[in-house]
Amino acid sequence: MPERLEAPCAVVAIDMGYGHLRPARTLARALGTPVLHADRAPLADEEERRRWAATRRFYEQASRFSGLPLVGTPLRALLNAATDIPALYPFRDLSGSTLGLKLLESSARSGLGRSIVSYLQDNDKALLTTFYSPALFADFHGYDRIYCVVTDSDVNRVWAPFQPKTSKIRYLAPSGRVVRRLRAYGVPQSAIELTGFPLPHSLVGGPEGDTLRRNLVRRLGRLDPKGVFRKQFAHDLDDLSELPAVDEPPHLVFAVGGAGAQAELAAQFLPSLRSLVQRGKLRLTLVAGVREEVKRRFEEELERSGLAKSLGKGVAILFERELDTYFERFDELLAGTDILWTKPSELVFYAGLGIPLLLAPPVGIHESYNLRFVRESGAGFKQRDPSVVGDRLIEHLNDGNLAAAAWAGYRRLPSRGLYRILDCLAQADSAASFSESRLRGPVSSRV
Repeated sequence: MPERLEAPCAVVAIDMGYGHLRPARTLARALGTPVLHADRAPLADEEERRRWAATRRFYEQASRFSGLPLVGTPLRALLNAATDIPALYPFRDLSGSTLGLKLLESSARSGLGRSIVSYLQDNDKALLTTFYSPALFADFHGYDRIYCVVTDSDVNRVWAPFQPKTSKIRYLAPSGRVVRRLRAYGVPQSAIELTGFPLPHSLVGGPEGDTLRRNLVRRLGRLDPKGVFRKQFAHDLDDLSELPAVDEPPHLVFAVGGAGAQAELAAQFLPSLRSLVQRGKLRLTLVAGVREEVKRRFEEELERSGLAKSLGKGVAILFERELDTYFERFDELLAGTDILWTKPSELVFYAGLGIPLLLAPPVGIHESYNLRFVRESGAGFKQRDPSVVGDRLIEHLNDGNLAAAAWAGYRRLPSRGLYRILDCLAQADSAASFSESRLRGPVSSRV
C-alpha cells in the first residue's frame, strides 16, 4: 500500500448503495484520509441531512422492490426514466439540461452544497468525490478545485456540469465510453482524464499488478479443470507463471447490492447448486453486506434448499454490521473468488482483476450499459435462468469459458485506475505527498 500521507483533498461520497462508497474508500485509504459523507456533518447541516435522507429512502426502496413481480414493474419504469441515458450515436450535442439536472440546479440555488464548500474553504482542501452532486454543487457555488470520479461505464446527463463550458470540474473516467459521453454533454476534453476505476490496492498490488497476477494464476487453475483454456491460450500466457493443477473446487461468490436488491434470487438458484456443493465440486459464499435482513433471508433459503448443514463446509455467508469492516472482508474474499455473481453495478470494473462475472438483471439504465460493457469485453455472462445455474457453471468450466472470461477481463479492462488517479492529483498538486517515488515506482503505462 502506498504510504499514507496527509491528503490535500477531501474524499467525499454518499451512502446510495455501495457504488460510490466502495471507490471512495479505496481512494481515501491510499491518501490516508477519512471518507466524508455529503449528507452528514461536517458537510451537511440539519436541513441538508433531511433532504439527503429522503432521496436515499426513495432510492433504496425503489431498488429493493424493482425486481419483484407486479409491484416491481412500475418501479422499474420509474428507475429507468430517472436514469435514462440517450443513444450516444450518431454523435451529437447532448449538453442541454434535463429534468434531473434542473432539479439538482434548483437544489443548489436553494443552498444545498454550501456546507460542502465552506468545509473545503476552511480546510484548504480540493474536492475528490465519487458522486456527481457534490461536484456539481461545489461548482455552482464557485469552488474551483474539484475532481469527480465516475463510477459507471456510461452516465446520465446529471453527471455533467450545469454549465459544462465554464465548469471547473475535472473528471476521472473509468472507460472510453464515459469520455465520449462527457464530451457529448459539453465537457471539454481538457477536463477529462481516462484513468480506469480505482480498484483496491490490496487486490492489485501496485502499478505493476503483482498481487493481481498471483491471484489470477491460481484462479485460472481452478477455472480450467479440463485444461481446455490452457491449450487454446497457450501462446498468450507467457507473462504468467505456469498455471497450477486443480487443487480445490472453484469459489462462486453471490453479492447483492447495498440496498439489498436481488437477494430473492437465492431461493431460485440454491437448489441448483446443492449437489455441487455437497459433492465438493463448488464452494459458495453469499454476501449480505451490512444488511441483517438479507443475512436472515440467506439462512432461511439455505435451510429450505437443504444446504444449512453445509455452512462452514463449503458454504459461507459474509455479513458485517460495520460498513468499513464489510469492505475489508469483501476485498479479502475477492482475492480467492473465482466467479462473481452480482448485478451490473460498480463491481463490473472488478472484472479487470481477472474475475469472470455472472450478471443478474440490471437495476436502472446505467446498469444496462454496465452489463453491455462487460459482455462486449468478453469478461462475463448474463445469469439467464437461475434455477439451472449449476448446470451452466459446469458447462462453462468444462469448456474453459470461465477461464477465458477471466483472461479477457484481465487483458482488456483497466486495473490500474487507483494509481492513475493519484498520478492526476500529483500533476495538479506538486506537494511531496504525491510524488511518484512514494507510490512504489512510476505509474504503469497500462490503464
